[in-house]
Amino acid sequence: MALTHNFSVQYDRRHTDSQMYSLYPEDVLPMHLAETNFQTAQPIMDALASRVNQGMFGYVAESAELGLAVQHWMASRFELPIEPEWAQYSPSVGSSLVFAVQAFTQPGDRVLIQTPVYHAFHSLIDNSGRMKAENKLILRNGRYEIDFEDLERQLSNPRTKLMLLCNPHNPVGRCWTKEELTRMAELCLRHHVFVVSDEVHADLVYEAFTHIPLPAISEEIAQHCMVTVNPSKTFNLAGMRSSAAIIPNERRREAFRVALINNKAIDRPVFGMVALEAAYRHGGYYVDQLVPYIEENAKLVGEFLREHIPQLELIQPEATYLLWLDARKLGLPPDQLAPYFLREAKVAFRDGASCGNGEGFLRMSIGFPRAVLEQALHQMKQAVSKLDLN
Repeated sequence: MALTHNFSVQYDRRHTDSQMYSLYPEDVLPMHLAETNFQTAQPIMDALASRVNQGMFGYVAESAELGLAVQHWMASRFELPIEPEWAQYSPSVGSSLVFAVQAFTQPGDRVLIQTPVYHAFHSLIDNSGRMKAENKLILRNGRYEIDFEDLERQLSNPRTKLMLLCNPHNPVGRCWTKEELTRMAELCLRHHVFVVSDEVHADLVYEAFTHIPLPAISEEIAQHCMVTVNPSKTFNLAGMRSSAAIIPNERRREAFRVALINNKAIDRPVFGMVALEAAYRHGGYYVDQLVPYIEENAKLVGEFLREHIPQLELIQPEATYLLWLDARKLGLPPDQLAPYFLREAKVAFRDGASCGNGEGFLRMSIGFPRAVLEQALHQMKQAVSKLDLN
């Protein structure tokens, strides 16, 4: 019997240890965080319950199970063959990026990012003693594109040693095409810049698009890159602190492992490992049902904004449950956009400025049951109606 999941069920997570619901008063809908409000997949809960029944939770031995589970997922979902030993444990994708900066660059080196991008990309470079370089994405006809001329200029700087790629891209929702990835890979290879590809949202690509893992572009770039994956976004498992860094090149893999050891990040969490393995072994059905639900949520937002709040424009997403909203026509100062919606709509957004190159934009999570999303939209409509838009 095929498993099904009901994503419309609403859960009361207030007065729990939920970070999402702890930052704002009870009357606020928290749509600022990259986390869904869906219960995780049943096989994951069953595996965790079975582990609890053992009653002993000592140090977890390193084993091949993590690599085998990641190998299964990458092959079954993305047709990417990897060897189990390529997958290195890491507490999170964010941690993997920090360790990669330590492993593959030196203080004073330049680390390149494409903005606007997930805010942690900025802070991890700013706090590392490295210099941040930006390849600003171009918004053209409602869609973000790569400025390849500037990208090569940034990569050709001899101090640029590392590029942090976000694919699919958070927050602009692009699923980079094979042609775009190939061109980026060729430029990085030409200028000897190692690439770390954050692919944490890879599972959440909409029907008309296809996620291509960076190593699939060529064997040459596979040996010159690292890919970070994590079931956290897909299965609502961020608190489990388990992810994997896929590194085909043995020398690079060992350098990354040294960074893990130096940061005392090598020990694997009991429940995190159980959850990751169950997700990647048995969670395919959940993703197959989650993605259409998320895509319908995105369509709902787009239609509602066009009809009721045309001054708030949705940048059409190709992936993820994070939407990028162009709020510049509302006439509010950029630094007042998020505070205005928090105060007047009781909806919390992430300020686009925190992503760099995103002033006047808002990031909105739609990983919610549809009824909650509809409530948020109506509250947003009421808030905008109070503005003088003449």
